[in-house]
Amino acid sequence: MATEHISPRYVDLDSWSTAEMVAAMYEGQLAAAAVVRAALPSIGAAVDDAVPALQRGGRIVYVGAGTSGRIGVQDGTELTPTYDWPAERLVFAMAGGMEALIKSAEGAEDNETAGAQAMADAKIGGNDVVIGIAASGTTPFTIGALRAATAAGAVTIAVANNPGAPLFEVARHRVLADTGGEVVAGSTRMNAGTAQKILLNLISTALMVKLGRVYRGLMVDMRARNAKLRRRAAAIVMEIVGCTKAEAARCLEQTDGDLKTAILVGLGLNRGDASRLLQQHNGNLRSAINAKTGNNG
Repeated sequence: MATEHISPRYVDLDSWSTAEMVAAMYEGQLAAAAVVRAALPSIGAAVDDAVPALQRGGRIVYVGAGTSGRIGVQDGTELTPTYDWPAERLVFAMAGGMEALIKSAEGAEDNETAGAQAMADAKIGGNDVVIGIAASGTTPFTIGALRAATAAGAVTIAVANNPGAPLFEVARHRVLADTGGEVVAGSTRMNAGTAQKILLNLISTALMVKLGRVYRGLMVDMRARNAKLRRRAAAIVMEIVGCTKAEAARCLEQTDGDLKTAILVGLGLNRGDASRLLQQHNGNLRSAINAKTGNNG
């Protein structure tokens, strides 16, 4: 596996000055980001396949062990505060359980049956989107989970850093970031981990955009749960409606902080009509605004 190779570039890393060492590690991070470009077509295909399943009420499921599992949990947990993705439509299958987020459970990743059981316990079905992450692409827990999820009809996406990884054989979609040897051989929290985070950022953000949770580059499904987010919500209403801060606050108050509805109220609808229009357009703000204004674009 390339991720386990000793890279000739870094073989004398421990003899370098701190400045040289840090510069070399930074160089590795840039290279890891660059290899993601080759995966963009695979990401696009996976997202386009996943969106209809999620529109039918499916869940986003992250599966992994160790560093890969933790990166998956980080990506998924940010979807609720950022896009108001329902917490009940997120599933995390971490080898060794969620305690493994902060305390290593190295042996747990070797159990393929446990991965399959995690999918059975979650009652994975055809509307679910299951993302399995493994730098090596050989992790039995993640392979078992994706194999079971694929058999259950789910949209399965394998994210790995080694070409020809066994994980790819059990998934519908294969997303490869071939990061090669690490700065510290086998330490996939470095280059592979960086590439994985970028890949998941792209997948999950593209899903949220395609599901209508972003309008004009703004988080229009965000819930204003603290002072910072309340300020952001008002700024979003001001930007889209073209109103004053006071008017934005009034719209948000009238709609109990529901951003999309507040925007339509700011554009001249009452709350009831705004809510109905959004329902007619499956919550897609652009479609609702276009319908209101008669704009087909």
